[in-house]
Amino acid sequence: MIAELLNYTSPLRHNDIDFHEYLPTQLGSQVNFITEDNADIESLDLIIIGCGEMRGQLRSSSYSNGPDIIRDELYKMHFWHQDLKIGDMGNIIEGSSINDTRAALKTLLTELHMMNKKVLLIGGSHDLTLQQYEVFKTREEVIDFTIIDMLADLNDTPGMCYDNYLLDALTSSPNFIRNFNLIGFQSYYVNPHVIETFDKLKFDCIRLGKAREDIEQLEPMLRSSHIGSVDINCVKYSDAPANKHASPNGFFGDEICKITRFAGMSEKMTSFGIYGYIPENDTHNITAKLISQMIWYYIDGLYVQKEEAPINDKNQFLAYHITFTDNDTIFYKSKKTNRWWMQLQNNILIPCSYQDYITACNNEIPERWLREMERGI
Repeated sequence: MIAELLNYTSPLRHNDIDFHEYLPTQLGSQVNFITEDNADIESLDLIIIGCGEMRGQLRSSSYSNGPDIIRDELYKMHFWHQDLKIGDMGNIIEGSSINDTRAALKTLLTELHMMNKKVLLIGGSHDLTLQQYEVFKTREEVIDFTIIDMLADLNDTPGMCYDNYLLDALTSSPNFIRNFNLIGFQSYYVNPHVIETFDKLKFDCIRLGKAREDIEQLEPMLRSSHIGSVDINCVKYSDAPANKHASPNGFFGDEICKITRFAGMSEKMTSFGIYGYIPENDTHNITAKLISQMIWYYIDGLYVQKEEAPINDKNQFLAYHITFTDNDTIFYKSKKTNRWWMQLQNNILIPCSYQDYITACNNEIPERWLREMERGI
């Protein structure tokens, strides 16, 4: 099966990523480069795939070598978690049309999902996120979905492209998105009616200022998500100059690294994409360096997730019985990672934050608890 999937990718060789004899502790020495002769992925914890398709952003765009430039920076980094196994399947081969490339990406993601493998995607334009969703839609699996973007990507323009792809994901019928999170949007670039509609649908939209006030509050949202993606435009231009559509405001580099670490800590999240890198606009590879650091932190989060105890192992959790506004519930805190969960009225456990616990202790309803109950879980 893996040999068949490799027909959709161009395998990487060491000299494709500026090979200069990596040290034993560097990622370039640790990554398993997947080829027909080395196709055993059973033991891999994470598979990296590049896709330089940019025609969703600009029809005349050529296939981007951005994923390989990011790899140049990533594989020079030192690897701290030797027991994590990482593979690289190379880049999706450019199709004769954009739909061919998308179909190849969807096929690869679907097969790896069926193998229960986590995938990290290096894009390409942000509309490729839709292929992450199509994996679940085809299988009729209901999911939670998180986007980190300064825009809402719901522009009413003809054709499916990077600034309106969410129209198809959120409005198609049947729909398999239980909850959608938009993190880091900048209000002056987003139609207020869009956010009002999201709110009516019980979706969670966190504007940039609120997200930056307490980034820890984003962790439970990512922990609940099955897929996630970042458009690099969510990072302020000075920290990510490769995106000419970026804003002078946005997340700082260290903040977006923290967010991607949260994504890596999610047990549910099967694919995570980082999109929007345009290498010809980069300055001294600063954006490529930032994205490689984001991936490093994603891997660090994956290590934390692997160390977490199962939620049903009550010996590894502290239980706090709380009554707030006539609701009896239990909060659980992991002894290993200090992460929190709370029990809803139907005994379902959902990820939450320490602040949710404090809110309940003050006899107030945590907003996260209320939103979940409104969704009818």
